[in-house]
Amino acid sequence: MGRTSEVKYMKTIRLNVKTTAHTQMVDVTDQIQKAVTESGVREGICTVFVPHTTAAVTINENADPDVVRDFTMEINKIVPWEDGYRHMEGNSAAHLKSSMIGFSEQVIIEDGRLLLGVWQGIYFCEYDGPRSRKLLVKIRED
Repeated sequence: MGRTSEVKYMKTIRLNVKTTAHTQMVDVTDQIQKAVTESGVREGICTVFVPHTTAAVTINENADPDVVRDFTMEINKIVPWEDGYRHMEGNSAAHLKSSMIGFSEQVIIEDGRLLLGVWQGIYFCEYDGPRSRKLLVKIRED
């Protein structure tokens, strides 16, 4: 029979993200790492979830700002803001981009740190801004 593990710590933290542009990628890695550090969890999983239909979250390079510029430029080419959409609110492109990028990411916590690659950061992706948004972080200790 398999061994069952008892979850020692599980908490959801709500972070505020203020965006300043229509389409924007905000590096939230430090905010999420702070939440992990404050939780005291040494080993576990951190889930990051966006509770909005016109925003997303992704992991990508955070060393060269041109990566974010290129990402934003290309996603706007792939899904243009105006393209004959029928959604009456006029933000169909934002809904499409958010679904393409995704609403959650999971990162392993090891020795109290997010186990990200050397060049990786966690980005909140705004596609219908500027706005004040929420980002949910669930920290689970194994």
